Amino acid sequence: MGDFLGSIWWMIVSLGVLVTFHEFGHYWVARRCGVRVLRFSVGFGKPLWSRRDRHGTEFAIAAIPLGGYVKMLDERETEVAPEEAASAFNRKTVWQRIAIVAAGPIANLILCVALLWTMFVIGKQDYSPTLGAAEGMAAEAGLRAGDRLQAIDGRTIATWGDAAMVLTGAALDGHDAQIRVQDATGAQRELRLPLSQLPVGFDERRVPVLAGLVWQFQAVPPLIERVVEDSPAVGILRPGDRILAVDGQRVTSAGQVTPLIQSVGEHGYPAMVEVDREGQRMALEMRPQLTQDPERGSYWALGVAFAMPAEPAYDASLRYGPLAAIPVAFRETGRLAADSLSMMRRMVTGRASVDNIAGPVTIARAANASAKRGVDWFLWFLALISLSLAIINLLPIPILDGGHLLYYLIELVKGSPVSERAMAAGQYVGLAMLAGLMGLAFYNDILDLVSR
Repeated sequence: MGDFLGSIWWMIVSLGVLVTFHEFGHYWVARRCGVRVLRFSVGFGKPLWSRRDRHGTEFAIAAIPLGGYVKMLDERETEVAPEEAASAFNRKTVWQRIAIVAAGPIANLILCVALLWTMFVIGKQDYSPTLGAAEGMAAEAGLRAGDRLQAIDGRTIATWGDAAMVLTGAALDGHDAQIRVQDATGAQRELRLPLSQLPVGFDERRVPVLAGLVWQFQAVPPLIERVVEDSPAVGILRPGDRILAVDGQRVTSAGQVTPLIQSVGEHGYPAMVEVDREGQRMALEMRPQLTQDPERGSYWALGVAFAMPAEPAYDASLRYGPLAAIPVAFRETGRLAADSLSMMRRMVTGRASVDNIAGPVTIARAANASAKRGVDWFLWFLALISLSLAIINLLPIPILDGGHLLYYLIELVKGSPVSERAMAAGQYVGLAMLAGLMGLAFYNDILDLVSR
């Protein structure tokens, strides 16, 4: 299946699952409260399939798979026979209406926990927060290749994704990160990564890279694939050689070679390059050559190209037994919720860019990419989107569940329902806000596609 069709398919599957659970939350609580449900629809528009149950509820799958709804009997929307008035939504107590409206987001929260629990029982394969190289700011802070990040600002780190999220948050807030690492010998040490020194307007999607962190799974091995003609390496280095050290400095990734060669070239003396050639360690003397490039300018080089590796194997696994996975799933849900709310707060206060708001195109591509990586990653994606759906729906914006909850809270305070006029005005404001948010999301999607 191509990426385009795959993205569409997995987005439909994802939205179908999430919307069904969300609307089922409304439906189930409404039925428990004695409200007559007229229609349970997954999707909008003309029904492609429908049937009625013995209670008269029509269950439908509609043509536009971008949402869904539960239509309840309500005297404000249609004429209701006197004998059915007691089962109308508007006749229920304010607490019952609050329960019915809140049930949708709560269902998404429950689904998030259930999906994460399933993922942890199956086991999620990931990459460890181990460094393949440390450059620039990271190297100056004392980080080295082989260091494994264990905690950042007091938060335990299990994967590179965890590390990237916490580091990005620290950078956006403009403070340095306190990091606890463990090296290859098992020794631990504490250090400070000065993220507050990142330049104004930095790309928040590249914080680890800007800080000089190269994760172990990203590091290109220093394995020579090609020797450039008329370069210092001709006749000395060969394809298949693996560079082990430059001037006594141990090398574990190709990214470490360039700065070492720059240092040697600037000092004007030959470099002693140690390589592994067919199992034999050799020390070879070379003098770097000053090279001109339209984009990079002038730089010192040996004249070799490194082999790009295949997809790296996972080196971390998050797996728990059925019972142990329960508290872990709840903790992970809380962590994801805290990270999401923190990012929303930063966008509102201007610390984070609104470029982080993703639209359906980005979501579809993410759904396809996660499905390709395996069931564990797709479950994590569904859990994250389910949680996001719950949070967004709880925002106090008229037309969303949170807006209705706001009306009911006002009703509790003032002792009477919000007027029809005020609710209608709120609906218009909510529609405008939602349209603006969707427009921004589509704009970000299009901009991302154009920039690729």
